Amino acid sequence: MSDDLTSDQETLQLRLNELLSEHRDLDDVIARITDEQPFDQLQVQRLKKRKLGLKDEILQIENELLPDIIA
Repeated sequence: MSDDLTSDQETLQLRLNELLSEHRDLDDVIARITDEQPFDQLQVQRLKKRKLGLKDEILQIENELLPDIIA
């Protein structure tokens, strides 16, 4: 039972790391695109929407890894 919990936490941590990396990469891509004039506003909006989706997933996984402690 404890091994399953540890395995689940490791899986969540790996997924969290992947999401954080993709989130950072999107920051770089958005910055690079917006530095060029003119830039494709629709493409930037799509990237920002993807970034927000990643942020939601990141928060969900962080909440699973660090549950609220009722004091």
